[in-house]
Amino acid sequence: MCLIQIRGRRISLWLKNNFKQSILNFQKINMQYDLEERCSVFAENVVVLCKKIKLNDLNKSIIIQLIRSATSIGANYMEANGASSKKDFKNKIFICLKEARETKHWLRLLARLEEEHIRQCRILWQEVHELCLIFGKISSSC
Repeated sequence: MCLIQIRGRRISLWLKNNFKQSILNFQKINMQYDLEERCSVFAENVVVLCKKIKLNDLNKSIIIQLIRSATSIGANYMEANGASSKKDFKNKIFICLKEARETKHWLRLLARLEEEHIRQCRILWQEVHELCLIFGKISSSC
């Protein structure tokens, strides 16, 4: 069977299907990488914000909790990508969702305490809200 018929300008069905599958696999890998990168950049931005804030008795525990929950989102997503089963994957994604929700809470409190950083907190809150929506959708479609 000829894979490509030059005169007829037709590509065999086999080649088309394999090409489409390769494109789908490539897109899936890129989407996975983009979410990994997005989680990492989010965590880095939270750490940068927290480094700008002068620690005191009121904000210390909030900042510690914020950094823990924000960095945990990406770590658990990386774990989900290496999951040994579908159940394990769904569990890790659900943990990502819970950590993202917790991060929203700490960002809201930090914005109240540190009003000079309210703009950055709102930007980060919007990003983590979008991550919540993404992880919620992934979790519900598993």
